[in-house]
Amino acid sequence: MSRTDAPAATPRRDQIRREAARLFAARGFLGVGVDEIGRAVGISGPGLYRHFAGKDAMLADLLVGISERLLDEGRRRAEDASGAAAALDALVRGHIDFALDDQDLITLHDRELLHLKDEDRRRVRRLQRSYVELWVDVVRRAFPAPSPLAAEPGARAAVHAVFGLLNSTPHSAVRRGAQPALGRDAMAALLHRLALGALAAAAGTDGGAPAPVQAPVQALDPAPGPAAVPSPPDGRAAAGPGGSARPGDRPLPGG
Repeated sequence: MSRTDAPAATPRRDQIRREAARLFAARGFLGVGVDEIGRAVGISGPGLYRHFAGKDAMLADLLVGISERLLDEGRRRAEDASGAAAALDALVRGHIDFALDDQDLITLHDRELLHLKDEDRRRVRRLQRSYVELWVDVVRRAFPAPSPLAAEPGARAAVHAVFGLLNSTPHSAVRRGAQPALGRDAMAALLHRLALGALAAAAGTDGGAPAPVQAPVQALDPAPGPAAVPSPPDGRAAAGPGGSARPGDRPLPGG
């Protein structure tokens, strides 16, 4: 069943989606069975088929779904902003929310995109290219000439660099053994400063990013962070999306 033919969201379906993402991220798409996902949500494996046609449909729902959500939310934020600087700030904050709240989906995209059916994989790539173009347009308007980011190649390179920074959260925003992790607010503020600061540095500005609304800096939070997600096996990330039109149009992977 195609992702576009999926039934409407329900609390049970959302629960299945969350547990499937967690298990796929932790052990890999091929390492998790339908019965195991069923046990995680308290229903029989066959009972999952009332909500999803199978594992392939779950993976498509997750990866196509997050690509649609990023693009739709990004467009809404950019359209609602009062100018280019505010639009850039809104895009950065929206992507930070995704990177902190959906770390499993970053890992899934990085490792498991190759397991999607061709139709779904092409749809993910189309959506992601549109998301990249949205960012490139906003960056070019936020940093007009003579900034090097006013030109399309410079803006595109900077956008991909910022995606790599923000999508590092499966590795940067988790607790490592006895080491404390930053609390969510502190990590969000750090990522916000780093992203806008990187763009401002690339633009050659001395006064920082264009009129950002700075988030408050929070103290270190000793509370445990989310469980660590293993690093991708060698060679797997290379199979992720890039789009044949422009190599590297990959907003989701962390590298």
